[in-house]
Amino acid sequence: MADNVHTLRPKPGSDSEKITINLGYIDLGHIDLLVQDGFYSNRTDFIRTAIRNQIERHADATKQALVRRRLALGLRHFGRADLEALRAAGEQVDIRVLGLATIATDVTPELARATIASISVLGALQATAEVKAALADRVI
Repeated sequence: MADNVHTLRPKPGSDSEKITINLGYIDLGHIDLLVQDGFYSNRTDFIRTAIRNQIERHADATKQALVRRRLALGLRHFGRADLEALRAAGEQVDIRVLGLATIATDVTPELARATIASISVLGALQATAEVKAALADRVI
């Protein structure tokens, strides 16, 4: 029976990155109080809201920095076909992303080195360990 089961779509990757922070007991107590009083559904809701408020507060400075650093905002995916086309044209790409940059799992370290001149990601880079190692000297 298991022979006729096929995955139609691969399970999508997570759209977030887990981080760990240390908070003082008083700050943590304040957060818990606001959660208990119904201002936030849980600690994570409070922290995400606080982060979003700070990002919004500095939106103008962020926009200027995006332009100055020539960063693409959001999600940027680099597939094998894209990189092979660059290699065929004798071109390289400078990857500059604020958000998530992904390099397809079928991209070889050799293809990545031949086509990616530099890489700067503020957020997260998803690529195989081999590709990340191959590009380690190109991270700016």
